[in-house]
Amino acid sequence: MEEKVLRKLFLGFIQIHILHHAKEHPVYGAWMLEELREHGYSISAGTLYPILHSMEKDGLLTKEEKNVEGKIRKNYTITEKGNIILKEARNKAYELFKEIKEGDNHEKE
Repeated sequence: MEEKVLRKLFLGFIQIHILHHAKEHPVYGAWMLEELREHGYSISAGTLYPILHSMEKDGLLTKEEKNVEGKIRKNYTITEKGNIILKEARNKAYELFKEIKEGDNHEKE
């Protein structure tokens, strides 16, 4: 039960993370899985790919297929809409971080 709740909560963080990296350079599934793991998210390809497809469907990412060593790699890049959403998400995350951080200071008093 608890893990299911955390997964739902972290889904938004994962999407922001994807947008952030897709703004820096095109990203693909295997790279994104490794990047997320480095930040403590343990998700499977079966979880990540539907997120990427959903973000593409929502107009936040565009997909370009490239042939890499005989295999088709789907690279995702942020769209203008994705940029707007990322900017807003950064602002909201910053406000939340400040509030949570201030809460830590009040608890210590």
